[in-house]
Parts: sequence; structure tokens; C-alpha cells
Amino acid sequence: MSKAKADRPAFNKGDFYRTTRMLHAYFSAFAFIALIFFSLTGVLLNHPEWFESYKPREAEVSVTLTPADIATAKTASEPARALGRLIAAKTSLPGAYGTGDVDGDQAIIRFDGPKGTSDVTIDLATGKAQVRTTRASFNGLMMDLHRGKNSGGAWRFVIDATAYVVLVLSILGYILFFSLRFRLKTSLILTGASLAALAAVVMLLVP
Repeated sequence: MSKAKADRPAFNKGDFYRTTRMLHAYFSAFAFIALIFFSLTGVLLNHPEWFESYKPREAEVSVTLTPADIATAKTASEPARALGRLIAAKTSLPGAYGTGDVDGDQAIIRFDGPKGTSDVTIDLATGKAQVRTTRASFNGLMMDLHRGKNSGGAWRFVIDATAYVVLVLSILGYILFFSLRFRLKTSLILTGASLAALAAVVMLLVP
């Protein structure tokens, strides 16, 4: 045996499994909170009839833009978005800028997000703007957060991070199966049975 091979550290299975358990515990700190949230909101998403009596809150307000504001917005690369920012500075608008259209002396802008929607109609000749807001119910907010619908980059990052952490946690968990020699066979049988059951439901019972 060469000296290089003799000096090479041998793989230490005990240290490997200890490190895996440590990482599994650390990832669990975040993953369990995220799993609780997405599990609960998944149930709400699956049973919207539980909250049929809760209606979104609607309101209408009027604001006025100055001629200078309108002139500045018209010269922007996206006039509708610029007008939307001006309106948002004057009144609370649930949602983020979604769509906008400027046609002659009228602009129509829509804001959309988990917290609600805002529909803005602006008379560019007078500067008068009618703002109709619909604030989401608690159930609607939770369902949209679960789906990531119009939720913005920060929340999409949370969803991605949750998926990656749960994936890593699951892989670490399966690695730990191999440290349980007397339970490994049972764990693999249960894993196979779970996969078979899910596949059967999809193939045979899902329309």
C-alpha cells in the first residue's frame, strides 16, 4: 500500500450520520413551521365552503391628480404604471400593479395581490380618479399565499426556500434510514407502499 493511500482519511460512518442528524435538526427548525402553514392553508384551499359567509370588504374613494402630475406621467415609458404610482401615493391600494391602459383622456389601472384588488379609473382631462378597492377575506388571503398568486418576489422566494428546505430535509431523513439497520427494511416497505398508494389514487380515482 502506498503512503498516499495510507494517509488518506477513512470514511467514518458514525461521523457522517451524526452530521446528517445535526443538519436534519437545523433544517427542521424552519421546515416544520413552513409545513404547518402550507398544510393548514392547503386544507383551507380544499374546503372553501367553510368560509362562504365571509365576504371581501369593498370601498370606493376619489382622489385628484394635478395637471403637472398627469403631464409627468404621460412622458414616462409606462404612463399607466406611472399614474398608478401617483394614485398609490394618495390612497391605500391593496395589491401590486397588474395592468394599465391609457386611451385618450381616460386611464384604467388594476392592482392585484393576495391582500386584495384595486380598480382605478382616471379622467386625465380633469385629474379626477375613482378608486374601487376590494380587500380579501382572511381565507382568501391564506389561499392566495398558499398558491403564490400575485404574491410578489419576496413571497415567491419563501415558497421556493420552503420547497428546497423540505427537499433537503427529506433527503437527510432517507439518509438517516440507513443508520437504522433494524428498521431500514420496514421504512423502505412503507415508502414503497406510500408511493404505490399515491400512484393508485392518481391513476384510478382522480378524474
